[in-house]
Amino acid sequence: MRDLPPAPVPTRALECALYADDLDGCAAFYEQIIGLERGPEVPGRHVFFRLGAGMLLLFRPDASEQPPNNPALPVPPHGARGPGHLCLAAAPDALDAWADRLRAAGVEIEADFRWPNGARSIYCRDPAGNSLEFADPALWQRDTK
Repeated sequence: MRDLPPAPVPTRALECALYADDLDGCAAFYEQIIGLERGPEVPGRHVFFRLGAGMLLLFRPDASEQPPNNPALPVPPHGARGPGHLCLAAAPDALDAWADRLRAAGVEIEADFRWPNGARSIYCRDPAGNSLEFADPALWQRDTK
């Protein structure tokens, strides 16, 4: 491999993207059930949500695969097919409340378990079939020993 110029290592993800054929139905899930605040949107193409210091980008795949038509925003086409995955950090003492809220909304809990390090995860699906996980942030805590 060639010598590469130095650059600082990124410190966090700023955006994450999920894809949904039924954009409106999936957007309603993230707004009404998950409680995320809507951000910018283009009807039929995307709905963006505030997610802490970052953003959840929800795209309709056939629309995001099209070349840009606005020269001021030359974002390359992109997209994915099939279910994706998003993990949301939830305090350990909030996970039972999330499980109760999801069940009350008619959302099936696919898995609820503890990892070998003791962190707990709850898994469900959004209306597009994306895997949604609520997890104790200790799941990825680095061992400081």
